[in-house]
Amino acid sequence: MADERAAQPASDQGDPIGVLQATPLRLAVLVETNSPSWLEEPYGPGKWRRREVIAHLADVELAFSYRMRQAAGEPGSRFVPFDQDVWASRNVRIDVGVALEAFRALRALNLAWLSGLDLQGWLSEGLHPAHGQQSIDDLVRYLAAHDLNHLEQLERV
Repeated sequence: MADERAAQPASDQGDPIGVLQATPLRLAVLVETNSPSWLEEPYGPGKWRRREVIAHLADVELAFSYRMRQAAGEPGSRFVPFDQDVWASRNVRIDVGVALEAFRALRALNLAWLSGLDLQGWLSEGLHPAHGQQSIDDLVRYLAAHDLNHLEQLERV
């Protein structure tokens, strides 16, 4: 997905929580089993370098962590969009190990937080200016599809 402002994907790849749980390990395996030069290569012509994709995943986890907490604590809150390309342009010097650890820590925190939600919490919504009302369930499904999209890009030969 090239832009946070674009239409949001729906995860139909099974259990979204299972996807969220599996992604940190899949990323770690990719980083550990590939060369440093692999991380510096773009995943496609004119695309981000693989290391930038990993930093992007940490960025998105951070942003969506805040959105989920807004929706749960202040239902109806207005979500602030972000330009992922601007954020990515500031990540070019971040060490991939730091980005991966940040992603793993944020994901673990978010999964623990999500496990404490009741049905009302899962249905709590915020308002995205471009996408309308989004529940925490919607955000989780988006994150799962987002993970799968970027994992596919990283795993592509």
